[in-house]
Amino acid sequence: MKKYMFPVILSLCIGSLFAYFLINSYGNIQNISVSKGASEVYYLRYGIYPSKEEMISSMQNFQHYIYNVEDNQYKTYIGISKNKKNIEKLKGFFEKKQYNTYIETKITDNEEFLTVLGQYDEVLSQTDDENAINVICNQVLAKYEEMVNGEYQN
Repeated sequence: MKKYMFPVILSLCIGSLFAYFLINSYGNIQNISVSKGASEVYYLRYGIYPSKEEMISSMQNFQHYIYNVEDNQYKTYIGISKNKKNIEKLKGFFEKKQYNTYIETKITDNEEFLTVLGQYDEVLSQTDDENAINVICNQVLAKYEEMVNGEYQN
């Protein structure tokens, strides 16, 4: 019995050491949503505000926008697309109007909204008319508010 005690204790120590290193190696990996219908979506961020009142005041020039509260700050978004070229088109559209914007990528799993967004992306990819781009962008944001808001902001 005594001759088996040392190999058993050694095996347990080595196994515990390997488990410790394996668990710690996953500590720096970002969490992502895992869902059957989840998809990567591009959001066009306009601003970050410390208070809701300041956000509302600054966003008066926009017919539609959405926001998300992260770290006690209000992040506003003025465009959404599943297509990288379309989000770049929206960014250019808003830059012509002197609005500085930033592209962020997030995971969205609302399948109904993703279907509608895909339809709007198809139309957006086929036009360069600024009025049409503005209408499409506002419609997408309105659909987002209707279909997703309340479930989660982004």
